[in-house]
Amino acid sequence: MIDPRRLRILRAVADHRTVTAAAAALYLTPSAVSQQLAALEQETGHALLTRSGRGVRLTAAGEILLSHANEVLAQLERAEAELAAYAGGAAGEVTVAAFATGIAEVLAPAIARLALDHPGIRLRVRDAEGDQSLPMLLDGEADVVLAVEYRGWPGADDPRLSVLPLYAEPFDAVLPPAHPLAGLPGVALADLADSDWVGQYPANPCYDVTLLACESAGFQPRFVHSSDDFRAVVALVGAGAGVALIPRSALRGMDLKEVQIRPVIGPGPSAMRRVFAATRRGAESHPLIAPVLSSLAREAGRLPTH
Repeated sequence: MIDPRRLRILRAVADHRTVTAAAAALYLTPSAVSQQLAALEQETGHALLTRSGRGVRLTAAGEILLSHANEVLAQLERAEAELAAYAGGAAGEVTVAAFATGIAEVLAPAIARLALDHPGIRLRVRDAEGDQSLPMLLDGEADVVLAVEYRGWPGADDPRLSVLPLYAEPFDAVLPPAHPLAGLPGVALADLADSDWVGQYPANPCYDVTLLACESAGFQPRFVHSSDDFRAVVALVGAGAGVALIPRSALRGMDLKEVQIRPVIGPGPSAMRRVFAATRRGAESHPLIAPVLSSLAREAGRLPTH
């Protein structure tokens, strides 16, 4: 009989690529992880891991077992959800990892609504971008994530995740008042090819959106300044340090007197931020998690569309 706890360890090793990183994510020692993996190999009668550089990778048998592990672990999440529903009375704590603008625009209003509709549910919020929050979810450090699609994200069809699309919003061009294009009603990205740029750091999903949009327009943006704080980006643009693309919702409520905001126009794919909520597959019907997802969807639906 295969111990499902060892399947969780196998999935963590597959996700993190090293025993040490998987152990840290699971709050275990590397030796404990190695022992559990050795026991799992004994249970299955197959070698499941092989060395790969400084890390490890799954063998063919390991990949087969991992595909079943995802189904088994999702079913266990469903079982826990049904048992919790049977016990009745949704009361407990849900940890939500979310990016900063999502917290302000969607999660904070959802918390206020949950306090009225489901007073037994307490939310604990952790500020994290998608490339941080999804590993937190899969490692059990978060129950729900509010995140932005980014290059290399697992995708909505990942067997480990249950993904709920929430909203998509455009990026607007932010220009210094003296920029030659500041007087136009809209800006084509190709016309900004020769400008200096203020952008986010490469780990930020907004960096990917900006980079891909500019590449689609036929150029590589020349990033001269970097900040993950949108207010800092606007301040730098206002000082004439460059141009930027910023998600429309991030500009709401900001002091924009020193910059010009213009919609991006022209051919090619638009610069868009696509936001989703996710939980571990099978957990979406849990009586604590389902109301949180519902509240996030309701608040996302109330966001301005322009």
